[in-house]
Amino acid sequence: MTGWPDDDVILYDGVCVFCSRWVRFVIARDAARRFRFTPIQSDYGTRLARAFGIDPGDPDTNAVVHGGIAYMKSDAALTVLSMLPRWGWTRMLFAVPKPLRDAVYNLVARNRYKIFGKYETCFVPDADMRARVLE
Repeated sequence: MTGWPDDDVILYDGVCVFCSRWVRFVIARDAARRFRFTPIQSDYGTRLARAFGIDPGDPDTNAVVHGGIAYMKSDAALTVLSMLPRWGWTRMLFAVPKPLRDAVYNLVARNRYKIFGKYETCFVPDADMRARVLE
Protein backbone atom coordinates (compact mmCIF):
# COMPACT_ATOMS: atom_id res chain seq x y z
CA MET A 1 0.00 0.00 0.00
CA THR A 2 1.21 3.51 -0.73
CA GLY A 3 -0.13 6.96 -0.13
CA TRP A 4 -1.05 6.77 3.58
CA PRO A 5 -1.25 10.41 4.71
CA ASP A 6 0.90 9.97 7.84
CA ASP A 7 4.49 8.80 7.78
CA ASP A 8 6.69 7.04 10.33
CA VAL A 9 3.70 5.65 12.21
CA ILE A 10 4.06 2.37 14.08
CA LEU A 11 0.90 0.28 14.43
CA TYR A 12 1.03 -2.07 17.40
CA ASP A 13 -1.16 -4.32 19.55
CA GLY A 14 -1.90 -2.13 22.57
CA VAL A 15 -2.91 -4.98 24.87
CA CYS A 16 0.23 -7.02 24.15
CA VAL A 17 2.89 -6.57 26.84
CA PHE A 18 5.71 -7.38 24.38
CA CYS A 19 4.36 -4.94 21.77
CA SER A 20 3.99 -2.17 24.34
CA ARG A 21 7.58 -2.77 25.48
CA TRP A 22 8.64 -2.51 21.82
CA VAL A 23 7.02 0.93 21.65
CA ARG A 24 8.83 2.02 24.83
CA PHE A 25 12.09 0.64 23.44
CA VAL A 26 11.70 2.72 20.28
CA ILE A 27 10.70 5.87 22.17
CA ALA A 28 13.72 5.60 24.47
CA ARG A 29 16.08 5.47 21.47
CA ASP A 30 14.29 7.75 19.00
CA ALA A 31 16.10 10.97 19.96
CA ALA A 32 14.83 12.71 16.80
CA ARG A 33 11.24 11.88 17.82
CA ARG A 34 10.67 10.61 14.29
CA PHE A 35 8.17 7.87 15.09
CA ARG A 36 4.59 8.15 16.23
CA PHE A 37 2.50 5.26 17.45
CA THR A 38 -1.05 3.99 17.28
CA PRO A 39 -2.54 1.02 19.08
CA ILE A 40 -4.57 -1.20 16.78
CA GLN A 41 -7.42 -0.92 19.30
CA SER A 42 -7.82 2.85 18.68
CA ASP A 43 -10.08 4.23 15.96
CA TYR A 44 -7.08 5.45 13.96
CA GLY A 45 -5.21 2.16 14.48
CA THR A 46 -8.22 0.11 13.40
CA ARG A 47 -8.55 2.15 10.19
CA LEU A 48 -4.83 1.79 9.52
CA ALA A 49 -4.93 -1.97 10.17
CA ARG A 50 -7.87 -2.49 7.83
CA ALA A 51 -6.12 -0.44 5.13
CA PHE A 52 -3.17 -2.85 5.42
CA GLY A 53 -5.31 -6.00 5.47
CA ILE A 54 -4.64 -6.70 9.16
CA ASP A 55 -7.55 -8.06 11.22
CA PRO A 56 -7.89 -5.57 14.11
CA GLY A 57 -9.61 -8.26 16.21
CA ASP A 58 -6.74 -10.73 15.79
CA PRO A 59 -3.60 -8.86 14.74
CA ASP A 60 -0.71 -11.05 13.69
CA THR A 61 1.79 -8.30 12.93
CA ASN A 62 2.87 -4.84 13.78
CA ALA A 63 3.39 -2.45 10.91
CA VAL A 64 5.19 0.78 10.16
CA VAL A 65 4.47 3.33 7.48
CA HIS A 66 7.72 4.79 6.17
CA GLY A 67 8.08 6.74 2.97
CA GLY A 68 4.40 6.13 2.23
CA ILE A 69 4.92 2.36 2.23
CA ALA A 70 3.57 -0.07 4.82
CA TYR A 71 6.10 -2.58 6.12
CA MET A 72 4.94 -5.58 8.13
CA LYS A 73 6.36 -8.39 10.23
CA SER A 74 10.17 -8.59 10.23
CA ASP A 75 10.42 -5.85 7.58
CA ALA A 76 8.59 -3.48 9.95
CA ALA A 77 10.82 -4.28 12.93
CA LEU A 78 14.04 -4.01 10.92
CA THR A 79 12.93 -0.81 9.18
CA VAL A 80 12.31 0.83 12.56
CA LEU A 81 15.47 -0.51 14.20
CA SER A 82 17.66 0.53 11.27
CA MET A 83 16.54 4.15 11.68
CA LEU A 84 17.40 4.40 15.38
CA PRO A 85 20.76 5.82 16.48
CA ARG A 86 23.36 3.07 17.00
CA TRP A 87 21.00 0.45 15.54
CA GLY A 88 21.84 1.00 11.86
CA TRP A 89 23.80 -2.28 11.90
CA THR A 90 20.44 -4.10 11.82
CA ARG A 91 20.17 -3.27 8.10
CA MET A 92 22.43 -6.23 7.43
CA LEU A 93 19.67 -8.51 8.78
CA PHE A 94 17.69 -7.73 5.62
CA ALA A 95 20.19 -10.12 3.96
CA VAL A 96 18.54 -13.00 5.84
CA PRO A 97 15.84 -14.39 3.53
CA LYS A 98 12.45 -12.87 4.31
CA PRO A 99 10.71 -16.28 4.69
CA LEU A 100 13.19 -17.19 7.44
CA ARG A 101 12.92 -13.79 9.17
CA ASP A 102 9.13 -13.91 9.03
CA ALA A 103 9.04 -17.49 10.32
CA VAL A 104 10.84 -16.33 13.48
CA TYR A 105 8.60 -13.26 13.67
CA ASN A 106 5.47 -15.40 13.30
CA LEU A 107 6.62 -17.78 16.05
CA VAL A 108 7.00 -14.90 18.51
CA ALA A 109 3.80 -13.19 17.34
CA ARG A 110 1.74 -16.36 17.70
CA ASN A 111 2.97 -16.94 21.24
CA ARG A 112 3.36 -13.34 22.48
CA TYR A 113 0.48 -13.46 24.95
CA LYS A 114 1.61 -16.81 26.40
CA ILE A 115 5.23 -15.73 26.74
CA PHE A 116 4.93 -12.05 27.69
CA GLY A 117 1.34 -11.61 28.87
CA LYS A 118 -1.57 -9.42 27.92
CA TYR A 119 -3.07 -6.26 29.41
CA GLU A 120 -6.82 -6.13 30.03
CA THR A 121 -6.90 -2.75 28.23
CA CYS A 122 -4.37 -0.75 26.22
CA PHE A 123 -1.52 0.43 28.40
CA VAL A 124 -1.66 4.12 29.28
CA PRO A 125 1.39 6.03 28.07
CA ASP A 126 3.03 8.75 30.13
CA ALA A 127 2.61 12.42 29.12
CA ASP A 128 5.73 12.53 26.93
CA MET A 129 4.71 9.40 25.08
CA ARG A 130 1.07 10.49 24.81
CA ALA A 131 2.15 13.38 22.57
CA ARG A 132 3.40 10.82 20.04
CA VAL A 133 0.34 8.54 20.07
CA LEU A 134 -2.27 8.84 17.32
CA GLU A 135 -5.73 7.65 18.27
